[in-house]
Amino acid sequence: MVTKKKTDETENPVETSAETTAPEIAEVEAGAVRTETAEAAPNKAPTRQAKEANAEEAGTGSSDGAKISRGKRAEKIGVVTSDKMTLTVVVRVDRLVKHPIYRKYVRKRKKFMAHDEQGAKIGDKVRIVETRPMSARKRWRVVEIIQKAEL
Repeated sequence: MVTKKKTDETENPVETSAETTAPEIAEVEAGAVRTETAEAAPNKAPTRQAKEANAEEAGTGSSDGAKISRGKRAEKIGVVTSDKMTLTVVVRVDRLVKHPIYRKYVRKRKKFMAHDEQGAKIGDKVRIVETRPMSARKRWRVVEIIQKAEL
């Protein structure tokens, strides 16, 4: 049984049937378009290909292979303490932290292993940026050598 819904003259009449449910009618009225993949797996998260396709449709991405923006990555500036490994350096990052009770500044140091294609040597001041895991302990990459070591 097909009935016509009452509408204003500016809107198109929407045909409904006895088999359609209220959410489907609301989606048709709102102009929403459902795809078969969304109906097949409504609780699954969209895949990377689906996200890229949506970005291309929206005009935010490009199909020529340009990188998709992933947000701002963490950057740190430190001094190279070891360059004995192949394509890897150890960078010591110093920072000052105020002690919570004594209110005195305390120097904290941490060492990071970073992928180095720039050719940094011991004593160089470098900028490292967070990146994908490259090995068991290496998750940083040397972006630039800020200051060469004085010999």
